[in-house]
Amino acid sequence: MNNMRMYDIIMKKRDGQELSTEEIGYFIDGYTKGVIPDYQVSALLMAIFFQKMSKRETADLTMAMVHSGEIIDLSSIKGIKVDKHSTGGVGDTTTLVLAPIVAAAGAPVAKMSGRGLGHTGGTIDKLESFEGFSVQMTIEQFIHNVNTVKAAIGAQTADLAPADKKLYALRDVTATVDNLSLIASSIMSKKIASGADAIVLDVKMGSGAFMKDAQSAFELAQEMVDIGNNLGRATIAVITEMDQPLGYAVGNALEVKEAIDTLLGKGPEDLTEVCLTLGSHMLVLGGKAEDFEQGKQILDEVIRSGKGIQKLKEIIQAQGGNPDFVDDPSLMPQAAIIKPVAADQDGYVKGIKADDIGIAALVLGAGRETKDSEIDLAVGVVIHKKIGDFVSKGEAIATIYANDIEKFAEAQKIIKNAYTMTQDLIQKSSLIKGIVTQNGVTKL
Repeated sequence: MNNMRMYDIIMKKRDGQELSTEEIGYFIDGYTKGVIPDYQVSALLMAIFFQKMSKRETADLTMAMVHSGEIIDLSSIKGIKVDKHSTGGVGDTTTLVLAPIVAAAGAPVAKMSGRGLGHTGGTIDKLESFEGFSVQMTIEQFIHNVNTVKAAIGAQTADLAPADKKLYALRDVTATVDNLSLIASSIMSKKIASGADAIVLDVKMGSGAFMKDAQSAFELAQEMVDIGNNLGRATIAVITEMDQPLGYAVGNALEVKEAIDTLLGKGPEDLTEVCLTLGSHMLVLGGKAEDFEQGKQILDEVIRSGKGIQKLKEIIQAQGGNPDFVDDPSLMPQAAIIKPVAADQDGYVKGIKADDIGIAALVLGAGRETKDSEIDLAVGVVIHKKIGDFVSKGEAIATIYANDIEKFAEAQKIIKNAYTMTQDLIQKSSLIKGIVTQNGVTKL
């Protein structure tokens, strides 16, 4: 190991050659320990950006990042642990619905979630809308909860894939974020270090997603599915559209209320469809359903019978939260100012800039501008009209929940500008764009 030089590794990749497992391990280990300087790693990242990495190199990079920190051992959890990861988006409340329904169907859900940075909080912030709910627990407590109530949602420890944190920060400032191997290894290293046996990925495409077009979304999905399967984790990806917010609610307590509605069988159609699709695949990988169709039937029944909502209460109670909030969401943080945003003209909704709806929620205080920002759990936006819907002049296209009149005015302006209208009838497009497994791609 000691006769390696970072200079030679940079040159090798610059000239388009493949790096060995040892070379990748050497660079990740040295960079995590602070022995290899930023400027050399920046040069290597740029070389990787242009010369790309092979499937084997990408799997090795992922594994080197997994080994840069602690690896959570969940082997004492009974059953196949299936994790789900979404590549982000606006109004993405899926975990709050998926964890209870999949757990109620008998598959253990051991979920490590982060706090949010950006539009709204992460899953953890949203769950703190339940008084007393805590994600701080020992790994023993976490495992105990999964074994008893079949689900737990914990905070990612700081020592999970620390190489990824360092690399990501450097990629961010050196214009090397946009490389499939680097994106895929970043996401997958955290999932694998979190101890999952199988992984279902929700890869978003569209204006509100990181991947703007179908081709890049399918390529990223394929890259991650290959990594997972190369490393012995059954992995599949579902490509879903994010050209507008998922569901109607964007904001923390507001999204929790929407998740509760969905668990009661009266949630938004699109959110329900994404949750049933991801959940069915989780049941198949977890050995709880023979095939996708059976998985969907099982989850339909879980929602219809009330087992899903019951499971949410159990998860909340097991983590110190007040389950009464599920039956009476008015106990959650409430905004002082609740006002509609009216349409300026008649027409069909042609487009909604999902990112801008997210920014409106951020302006209101639903997200974090910086790591230290305080989140206001009560505020956010609920949209009422989606692509293809008809709107009459003066009708509400959205409702703003605010605690500050100036922020309300700013958010209102952003929301109005986020909508584009047309006089022509708009065809609604399908939400699920395709499935990627190790056997290939099915476009829907």
